[in-house]
Amino acid sequence: MKYYILWFTISFFGIVNAQNCSLTFLGELTDFHDGSPISAATIHIKNLDRYLISDLDGKFKIEDLCKGNLTLVISHVGCETKTVTFNMKGDRFESIDIEHHIEELGEVTINNKVSTETSTGQETVIKSEVLDKYSALSLGDALKEVSGVSSINTGNSIVKPMINGLHSSRLLILNNNVRLQDQEWGIEHAPNIDINSADQISVIKGSGTLAYGGDAIGGIVVINPSRIILKDTLYGKTTLGGQTNGRGYSIATNLNSYFNSGWFANIQASLKKHGDFETPDYNLTNTGSESQGVSFRTGRKQFENGFELFYNYVNNKIGILRASHIGNISDLVTAINTQQPLIINEFSYDIIAPRQEVTHHLLKASYYKRFKNFGKLTLQYDYQNNRRFEFDVRVGDDRNKPALDLTLQTHTLNVDVISDAKNNYKLNFGVLGRYQDNFANPDTGVRRLIPDYQRYDFGAYITGEWDLNDRVVLDAGVRYDFNRIDAKKFYQTSRWEERGYDEEFSDFVIEDLGTQLLTNPVFDFHNLSLATGLKYELNDVSFFTINYALASRPPNPSELFSDGLHHSAARIELGDLRLDQELSNRISTTYSYNKNKWELLFEGFYNHINDFMYVQPIGIEQTIRGAFPVWSYQQTNASLYGMDLSINYKVSDALKLSNKSAYIIGEDLKNNSALIDIPPFNTSNEISYTNRKWYDFSASIRSEWVFEQTKYPDYNFETFIASTNETVLVDISTPPPAYHLLHFYSDVNFEITKNTRLNVALSVNNIFNTNYRSYLNRLRYFADDLGRNVMLQLQLNY
Repeated sequence: MKYYILWFTISFFGIVNAQNCSLTFLGELTDFHDGSPISAATIHIKNLDRYLISDLDGKFKIEDLCKGNLTLVISHVGCETKTVTFNMKGDRFESIDIEHHIEELGEVTINNKVSTETSTGQETVIKSEVLDKYSALSLGDALKEVSGVSSINTGNSIVKPMINGLHSSRLLILNNNVRLQDQEWGIEHAPNIDINSADQISVIKGSGTLAYGGDAIGGIVVINPSRIILKDTLYGKTTLGGQTNGRGYSIATNLNSYFNSGWFANIQASLKKHGDFETPDYNLTNTGSESQGVSFRTGRKQFENGFELFYNYVNNKIGILRASHIGNISDLVTAINTQQPLIINEFSYDIIAPRQEVTHHLLKASYYKRFKNFGKLTLQYDYQNNRRFEFDVRVGDDRNKPALDLTLQTHTLNVDVISDAKNNYKLNFGVLGRYQDNFANPDTGVRRLIPDYQRYDFGAYITGEWDLNDRVVLDAGVRYDFNRIDAKKFYQTSRWEERGYDEEFSDFVIEDLGTQLLTNPVFDFHNLSLATGLKYELNDVSFFTINYALASRPPNPSELFSDGLHHSAARIELGDLRLDQELSNRISTTYSYNKNKWELLFEGFYNHINDFMYVQPIGIEQTIRGAFPVWSYQQTNASLYGMDLSINYKVSDALKLSNKSAYIIGEDLKNNSALIDIPPFNTSNEISYTNRKWYDFSASIRSEWVFEQTKYPDYNFETFIASTNETVLVDISTPPPAYHLLHFYSDVNFEITKNTRLNVALSVNNIFNTNYRSYLNRLRYFADDLGRNVMLQLQLNY
């Protein structure tokens, strides 16, 4: 037996001694970005529980290794921790790439630094804690947090953003990197965005961000969802709100799930309902609204590659003030001369005609791939379907039939490349293709205001950003866009000849039906855009920027093809086939100072626009429903210039004073007059108090002062009123007087559990129930704006 034991012992030690534990692993750590060495990185040898540090060349050496798997966990400040495994069969050398700029890229980490879309542009970021206050309101309401941003409204529920006096097709809105296509040409068409789906919004004044588009003469609004966290976590929030004016209520909830592997999923939903709103003196009959929104996002985010699927649904039903439905000029004169609406009923949640019903679907799929020593390639496809019904007050069998029925479908494919392998400069280039189909349903029984059309877009751009030194950043870019619009439209023969189209566009006629002509207008537009900017950091607390942008915008379908009675506006609108694209030259400058108790931001701009498109009255036309003013789209040369100012002063840790002011002038250079719908000077002053010891208590009083607009065009006209046998002046131009409002906001936070917090917020708008009318509200002819509104909001974060 002892011989067997001796033999086993000798064999065992022979096998152990025969195992090769003299292998060597040589490693080199390099930056995936640019191939530079990563020094002072920590390498944890998981098998042996040993630690090493990479040298100045990013190299390290591990000796006396046995055959088998070798697992290394590599970490470094500012880098994503990386785990790698190698099968050791002999001596081995490996170059290991890690990403040293992961925080700057912001793909899989989250920090307190606000990410921006531009380096030199006039950009303001609205963060999630501010957006939470607007859960029951609209995108247009939230954007007014930015100095120089206002809105042009149709009543209180249709709020269309305006940046430095420009709106509609001159603004570009991106929702999760998808350009919104929702009939934005209509001045009474609000963006189909659920504010609860946004985690951060960037407002960029001007068209300097060419990767998004070259036609954003007014500015760009970038709406971003929550950022992806590389961590196993699950969190969400639910918001409940109620308000006195309109007796409205709202609920919004979202749930976010993230994994350390990069997988993620988010779901969000909201519901809002309001009844008739009220002024200090009367109800605004038929001004209720209903809104539902759902969004879902999923995918996987890793450093080297990833994908995302995103779906967004918004449905809005909006009542239009019943008294604003005008049958003819006589009704308009009566409404203007009457201090109260001609129709005032008891409060109701019913939404009857006139009203809008709009449904918007958005679907996006994107994929990205990073390449070593080069950059990032992103492919994106998105589809949008926008269905718009507008109901007029009709009788008989047509009572429930819309007067306008439009379906707009849009397909977009985008390829974007970022080359950022070098530390001191970055290039961004890409191409875009888009196909759009608009169908105007002829079954409405009303002459179609907008025709069927197909639109084809192609764009290509290249931009660059250079860090000239530690204090100076320069960027520049160029973009080319081709647009083709191919329409099918019926024209009355008399209108066709009256406009002189029979001489200039006879080749558009494809069928002569006697009193009508079927035409096929086809237009091609070539657009060139340029932008450059410079940012100079004067010192650690202040910087200065200057920007120049050349932007080109082709006419939209409304400006080209409008032809008929716009019922809710009580006017006949005529487009013009002769319109050419607008050309904007915008110069802007910014000065920012932030030190100790003071924060100051000054922004100035001058925007010269050749062939600026606008609509103005040109006469009266008699129809079977009565006499209506005729408004026609025209072109002129225009200039807009002004300044925006934001000042914050911290009196103490608890007390802060703030001011936001904006002043703009718009001039029609050809006609030596003012432009219509330019915001008057407005200034807002706020005093706020916070006390972190009182459950994070905060309270603020804000003073809003809007001056009377004294620079406006005179579009007044005279008309004959048959019922009174007299000629009267129809004053549609004179702005309302100035007004001053006070608002209150306060909130507290209660810690329910370690990971659950309840925020309770109370706000009072128009504290003193002041009567006023806004120059930028298209229903100011018929009624006052809203009276006092008390809002209570509960938000549970978990």
